[in-house]
Amino acid sequence: QVQLIESGGGLVQAGGSLRLSCAASGLTFSSYAAGWFRQAPGKERELITAISQRSFGTYYADSVKDRFTITRDNTKNTVYLQMNSLKPEDTAIYYCAAARVFSREVRQYNVWGQGTQVTVSS
Repeated sequence: QVQLIESGGGLVQAGGSLRLSCAASGLTFSSYAAGWFRQAPGKERELITAISQRSFGTYYADSVKDRFTITRDNTKNTVYLQMNSLKPEDTAIYYCAAARVFSREVRQYNVWGQGTQVTVSS
């Protein structure tokens, strides 16, 4: 069974940090690009960062650039999202997803986790 399981979400004060993890199983993780998406209440799901299969390429949305860092460890079938300098507007459900190609297009991501809540208080 193909699964992506996120962990590490929670409540943090503005300016704080969190590290999300996404553990993959049931697929050859090193063959997939990975991305982190988020969806805030009343807003569309957006791609905030992505990483290619061997970490040669990364993408960051302007809203998280210089604050968030995506990394992966293919030996552990895990992708990480280090979030620093968190702001209240970062409050959302965070999802990891996998795609056969390194892409910014949501439609390319066909394996999804269940999401983890991140809440940033002011």
